[in-house]
Amino acid sequence: MALTREQMAQRVARELKDGYYVNLGIGIPTLVANYVPEGMDVMLQSENGLLGMGAFPGEDEVDADMINAGKQTVTARPGASIFSSAESFAMIRGGHVDLTVLGAFEVDVEGNIASWMIPGKLVKGMGGAMDLVAGADNIIVTMTHASRDGESKLLARCSLPLTGAGCIRKVLTDLAYLEIESGAFVLRERAPGVSVEEIVARTAGKLVVPGQVPEMSF
Repeated sequence: MALTREQMAQRVARELKDGYYVNLGIGIPTLVANYVPEGMDVMLQSENGLLGMGAFPGEDEVDADMINAGKQTVTARPGASIFSSAESFAMIRGGHVDLTVLGAFEVDVEGNIASWMIPGKLVKGMGGAMDLVAGADNIIVTMTHASRDGESKLLARCSLPLTGAGCIRKVLTDLAYLEIESGAFVLRERAPGVSVEEIVARTAGKLVVPGQVPEMSF
């Protein structure tokens, strides 16, 4: 079975480390805020100017003025700071984010990422992804392994306009966790019940399969 959005967020949360400053992009990445390991001190950053995001609010905690970059209502943990988007991007561009988690339309074997537009479709704006991939060394991309039409999103070469070039090393899809090394995707883990053969069939770019590929556990 393919991973749910919540399971993908749980798997990403395992990459968190005590003391990390982490930027969570729109979509699946925002769910990571709900799965920070208990007792771990992690400061979550939203590019609209909030450092110290907490979990999503319950009905009695909703504050319409407290939102993340995706316009979702959020909470702030003790010690949180609110500042301008200019200061937020200075933090991002200055390399002060330890981990960036963002979505994508495509990723290729050279570590290129396409995430900001599809030609011919309405684009609200490029957002902050270009700054995030340029300013961070540790990036995890979360996305479905294939499109609704069954077309692979893990390619030999991105076909859409790039967000960043040669910047991606880790990809988590609904089928697998992969790392990009030496011009290939390396299969590190697979979703529970998903076979190596299915992952191979749904990966268009060069894929290296080690002798043992463990299943993720939740």
